[in-house]
Order: sequence, then C-alpha cells, then structure tokens
Amino acid sequence: MLDTTVDLGPVRLATPLIAACGSVGSVSDFGSVADLSQYGAAVAKSVSAEPWTGHPPPRLAPLRTGMLNAVGIQNPGIADWSATMRAKLHGLPVPVWGSAVGHTPEEFATVATGLEAAGVSAIEVNLSCPNLNAGRMFAHDAEASAAVLSAVRASTKLPLGAKLAPDTSDIVEVAQAVVEAGADWVVLTNTIQAVGFDIDTRAPLVSNVVGGYSGAGLKPIAMRCVWEVHKALPTVPIVGCGGVSSAADVAEYMLAGAAAVAVGTAHFTRPRIARRINRDLRRYCTKHGVQAVRDLIGAATP
Repeated sequence: MLDTTVDLGPVRLATPLIAACGSVGSVSDFGSVADLSQYGAAVAKSVSAEPWTGHPPPRLAPLRTGMLNAVGIQNPGIADWSATMRAKLHGLPVPVWGSAVGHTPEEFATVATGLEAAGVSAIEVNLSCPNLNAGRMFAHDAEASAAVLSAVRASTKLPLGAKLAPDTSDIVEVAQAVVEAGADWVVLTNTIQAVGFDIDTRAPLVSNVVGGYSGAGLKPIAMRCVWEVHKALPTVPIVGCGGVSSAADVAEYMLAGAAAVAVGTAHFTRPRIARRINRDLRRYCTKHGVQAVRDLIGAATP
C-alpha cells in the first residue's frame, strides 16, 4: 500500500495536499462542500490584530487562465475570530492551520498568540500579501521577514511556516533568513502582483488596480522558487503553491523539492478536486513503482 504521509519539520501530514489559505474560508464552512479528510492540513483565511475592512468591489476577476484578486484580507480581527472559531475548529477531520498577517512584527505576534489560543495546530506567517496599501512587502526584505518570524517564534510554541513572494529578488536569501529566525518550513509561493483592465470600460479589473494573480500561469514561476530553495537549502521543508489542479502538478512540485503541495484557486471551480488529485497521485505512484509519496521529494533528474 502506498504511504502517503509526508513531514514538514515537526509536522506529519496524512497526505501531501494542503488546502491553501484564502481558498477555503475558515475551513469549517468548506467542509460542507468538500471532503476535508483528503488534505494533510487546511489553512484558514489570514487574520490581523485589528479588524480590516479590505478593498471595495470589484475584488475578484477571472482571467483567461487563473484569477486576479484584491480582497485586501478583510477579517474581523484576531479577538473576534478566535471567539468565533474556537468551537468550530474541534472535530474537523483535518488539522487546521491559522494564518497571521500584520503591519509590524508585534502585530504578527499578537495574532499568533490569538491563533494558538483558538486551537489551530500550526501557523502560516503571511509575509507576502500583494494587495495591502501600506509600505513594502515583508517578503521582499530578508531582514524584515526575519524580524517578523523572530517575534512570532517568541510568541508561540506552535509549528510555523513562512509564506514568501514569487517576485522576491533573492528567494533563497529570504528563505534562509526566516528559517534561521524560527520558521519550520517555507511556503513557495503566494500570488504574484498583477494588473488587468476591461478594454470596453477602460477600468481596472479590481478596485485596487494591482492585485494578486493566481492560477496555472503561476506554477512555473513558483516551481522555480521551489527548485532554487531546495537546491540551496536541501534540509528546509517546502510547501509548493501555485497553479495546482492535478496529480501531475503535485508530482512535479515534489520532484522539484516540495515536501507538500497546496491547492488554492482550483477550489473556486472544483471544490472537491482533492479527491481526484489523491486518486490520480496513487495511480501515478503505482505506475512508477513509488512506495512512499515522500520518495518523490527532490527526485528530479537535472
């Protein structure tokens, strides 16, 4: 029988699939339309220290391939989120991870403390949201990213992942910095900054003009990041993320060096897609004589 378990530092996942942050809401509601047991973990939508209103509509725009979004991480703030979600997280057939976002390291730490109190099993530190209004993205600066991870690490004992940006000038430098500061794994990657316009109205597709692009077109970009980080830092666990909609995508990310693979945008059109991906991944492994899914990690032949 195929062994589907994989390890992300101190965390063992039942399958290499992770439900990506921002695509499954608060996770508990997503369970009404999808089989959560198909995932090794599911990441709830990012939360900030204080309530964020997000951007006005339009916030989402379908593209020929993929999607542009500028939601702006609307959320009620960690106090209300924790109070609402504490009871909902228990009894779900999948480990639920929280996602922390903020404007300062101290805000990230405040959120991490609240997420742990709510009962999440791990925290994804969102250093790379592309559609906030204020300042430079943390993930574009190794020192700033490390400062956030240091603050979060000091505030919680939970396992930590750091979600990085695909357009960082030196992805290896940032990955190394966050791991040295306390991250147990890195997530490669978040969406990439993008722009689109309606040629009839001449208006931008999303109200913030610049949004985050996700979908199939992101995959080779994110995989380049996975490949570079895995080559330079082979002991650092990686979650590959971007444009995943098939078992072939999962296998390709793992061959490039990812230990687990997140499914995101595909959920908007096929919320039950994880079952098919897992079925086809088992068939792929049987065809190629793979006894354990983890044997695919970094197994690409240069």
